[in-house]
Amino acid sequence: MRVHFIAIGGSAMHNLAIALSRKGYIVTGSDDEIFEPSATRLKNQNIYPQNIGWDESKITKDLDAVILGMHARLDNPELLKAKELNLPIYSYPEYLYEQSKSKIRIVIGGSHGKTTITSMLLHAVKEMKIDADYMVGAQLEGYDCMVKLSNTAPFMIIEGDEYLSSPIDRRPKFHLYKPNIALISGIAWDHINVFPTFDNYIDQFKIFCECIEKNGKLIYNKLDQEVKKIGENYSKSLKTIPYEIPDYKVTNSGTVINFNKNTYSLKIFGSHNLQNMIGAMYLANEMGISNHEFLTAMSTFTGAGKRLQKVVESEDFVMFKDFAHSPSKLLATTKAVKEQYQEKEVIACMELHTFSSLKKEFLPHYENTMSQADEAIVYFSPDVVLHKKLEPISIEQVKNAFGGNVNVFNKTEDVLQFLRNKEWKNKVLLMMSSGTFDGINYEELGVEITQNIK
Repeated sequence: MRVHFIAIGGSAMHNLAIALSRKGYIVTGSDDEIFEPSATRLKNQNIYPQNIGWDESKITKDLDAVILGMHARLDNPELLKAKELNLPIYSYPEYLYEQSKSKIRIVIGGSHGKTTITSMLLHAVKEMKIDADYMVGAQLEGYDCMVKLSNTAPFMIIEGDEYLSSPIDRRPKFHLYKPNIALISGIAWDHINVFPTFDNYIDQFKIFCECIEKNGKLIYNKLDQEVKKIGENYSKSLKTIPYEIPDYKVTNSGTVINFNKNTYSLKIFGSHNLQNMIGAMYLANEMGISNHEFLTAMSTFTGAGKRLQKVVESEDFVMFKDFAHSPSKLLATTKAVKEQYQEKEVIACMELHTFSSLKKEFLPHYENTMSQADEAIVYFSPDVVLHKKLEPISIEQVKNAFGGNVNVFNKTEDVLQFLRNKEWKNKVLLMMSSGTFDGINYEELGVEITQNIK
């Protein structure tokens, strides 16, 4: 099979390219820019483009498929040539479905918790030595590729993102996977540049349920009111399995949960994480893993990539970094850390970085989302707002939107100065963003703070 990638350097695209190359396909690709770590990974697999830029001569009649990334424009010369030659053109999710049509497809959807649930399930699958293909949306420890494809695995585990599939296919990705078993973790309005109203956003999850194969199953979080409505509405046409937070208690090293008269010690913490874990447990059941086997395997699970990841830890100071950026993620993460470290002050610091978070009309959704922290800091870059072609926002607007005693900055050096001026003994620092606060090195900051504690 010969497959060509238009925009091969993308986070998802380069992983799929590597997976197909490892499967024995002849893979080529193009892009107008390729950043790290994509570049090194493609080079290591010997599929890095010989030249950067678009080259329609790469599009030939002998290609079995062309895979189009979101980064490509509608007037891309390679895309136009592929159309002219009437070649099969797929989006990333469409091709994943093509690769898994003969497998039992397990798709994890939801506004938050997708990566964590997928990671938990993969951890158990690995511990139990079950053969499964997968696609996960973050780089996980112990995995050198986010996608695995084979001819032998009976299962395909897919993190089902609701963002658009490609420039020529405006359907949400998770509508294309046609799951046999699906999970919805939670619904909180996201991607407002694509889904202009909350009702429109909710509709995407209803369509997702319509895409579940006949005699399929829907596992859903019954503590989320919107998800609960959907789960109950589909209980007549699908087998539905609700889940919730298990009985637990906080410990110095993590959490102990009680389930089916057994106790299990875990390294993870926070009710949101534990809720995700029970959802993953019910998915694991569908793969032949018992509850006891799954929860035993979870004793060694330390978390998903970039999700509440510990940067440094000492007796006096702990620092985490987290991918949280939406209101629901911000609230859940801050609450989890404060619950775990009740004897310490929690300083929560977040960056408004996404299109949705920087939109003036969306800011009120952040009200009280950091109220669980002892002190809260919010950062945004006016340059990023300008780059995203959004209406300018002010420090005062952000402060009013969040409510409470929130410190707001729009310069990275001001954030760093504020953090460096604090006394960090007996405190926890939580850095939350889908970016890097425009250049803050979390590891270096953590070491600097630790060394300066008196």
